[in-house]
Amino acid sequence: MKPLRSLSGLIDFDCAARWGSFKLAARELHKTPAAVSLQVKQLEEAIGFPLFVRHPRHIALTAKGQELAIVVARMLADLRGKVAALQRGNEEAVLRISTTHSFAIKWLVPRMSRFTKLHPELDLRIDSNDTPVDIEDDAVDVAIRYGPVRDDDPALLFRERLVPVYSPDLLAEGQDALQLSDLTRFPLLCERTPESWLQLLNENRALKGDYDFSRTYSHWGVLAQAAVAGQGIGLVPYGIAFEDIRAGTLLQLACRSAPFGYGYRLLVNPHKEAMTKVQHFREWILAEMAAMKATIA
Repeated sequence: MKPLRSLSGLIDFDCAARWGSFKLAARELHKTPAAVSLQVKQLEEAIGFPLFVRHPRHIALTAKGQELAIVVARMLADLRGKVAALQRGNEEAVLRISTTHSFAIKWLVPRMSRFTKLHPELDLRIDSNDTPVDIEDDAVDVAIRYGPVRDDDPALLFRERLVPVYSPDLLAEGQDALQLSDLTRFPLLCERTPESWLQLLNENRALKGDYDFSRTYSHWGVLAQAAVAGQGIGLVPYGIAFEDIRAGTLLQLACRSAPFGYGYRLLVNPHKEAMTKVQHFREWILAEMAAMKATIA
């Protein structure tokens, strides 16, 4: 395989992939269609596999081409963002936050307006993904990651507890709240396995019962949304359910919550730690977490 000696082939490929056409890509790049096609062909020769299926009147990405297009688009966006920030000469104005999908959707994004009101000078870049992050990558200033935690960890933001929650739509007419005895009447929504439910039932001395554990979900955020939609009673980390509980779209079952060995950690790029934007975000998220901790039973 030939080594990649130029980014021009990747730029032409990205443009052609977005337009689905060498002709339209050529217009954007101010080149001829033949020049774009040649750059893509040379890139294909260098990497050793085709990126497009070429039809008489159009082109279509191959399966590998689709995968590479996603990576190249993200890489070029990061590159352009970095160049733009450097051209502005104000790296302090851009805050790049990496976090998990569920935390971004159910906790961080709903309250980011409060942060931007405090610091309107900052341009936010939120990247949500569940893969490990290289905290020393220049594209990341801070990262919030979910996983096993220790109380003595200086990076610890919040140790989770599991709480059962449900939609108000599950209440019968005239009923104010569901009780532990109602758990046998509805599906108990699980994250992958019913193990956490069994722990909560044991905490509340309610293991005996004909429970329905037939509905499982791969992400806490999806499970919480299923509970909001009235598909059953969900057992979710308090942080994931917090905004919905506060908004009233979820109600919390009156029982003991279950301890959980997982939580959230704040990771800071060691090269950015002294930057004002990072200090502002650290102070803000610690205050938000403290306020949430004060509400958990």
